[in-house]
Amino acid sequence: MTWAQRMQTLVQLVYPPRCLSCGGLVESDFGLCSACWPDTPFIAGLTCEACGTALPGQSDHIELCDDCLETPRPWSQGRAALAYRGKGRRLVLALKHGDRHDIARPAARWMARVTRPILQPDTLIMPVPLHLHRHLRRRFNQAALLAEGLAQELNCDWCPDALQRALPTESLEGKTREERFAILSDSLQVTPAHADLIRGRAVLIVDDVMTSGATLSAATDACLAGGASTVSISVLARVVKDT
Repeated sequence: MTWAQRMQTLVQLVYPPRCLSCGGLVESDFGLCSACWPDTPFIAGLTCEACGTALPGQSDHIELCDDCLETPRPWSQGRAALAYRGKGRRLVLALKHGDRHDIARPAARWMARVTRPILQPDTLIMPVPLHLHRHLRRRFNQAALLAEGLAQELNCDWCPDALQRALPTESLEGKTREERFAILSDSLQVTPAHADLIRGRAVLIVDDVMTSGATLSAATDACLAGGASTVSISVLARVVKDT
């Protein structure tokens, strides 16, 4: 056993692995316990090609959900690991507002599982950025944590600040779809220092949650304007309509 393996064993003895959701003991790091796993809304089966939300039935063709039919997306393909409800919503909020950075790495593994089939050669992964003021208040960008983990899982290049918010935008909470798109229009741009990194390259944009798609649309528009050859998106969770 190497020194690193001995240290890892010691750490696990002092701090045994815990379920990310309920805190119960689990057999491996960064996992969910047997009770929480089936209650976590992982997305599987037939999904929308643009946003990754689950669709009923089966199909041999590319399918789109009602939202993506109503609002065509500027990106080419999209995937989501979880539905934003129940334990999925609680995990996202814990990462975003509860300083639960330990969620980011396993979440990136879940995202990699659904994103790998749409990955293009020589893809550059980048997170949706926060404005500097909000970044300083929150102290971290949860999308950047996910993007870094996803890049490691998929063995891709990534850049934490390839995009920037030139101006702060007001909170989107409680806003209508139309208001969200209006607020975020032209709000993002390629960081000048990284313009050559994006030009002519496939880009994968990462965020924690997709609601209306306004933020991801603004990010995609910025990448395409900056010369990206194609843009796809990957999110930890997709907001779904109640049925």
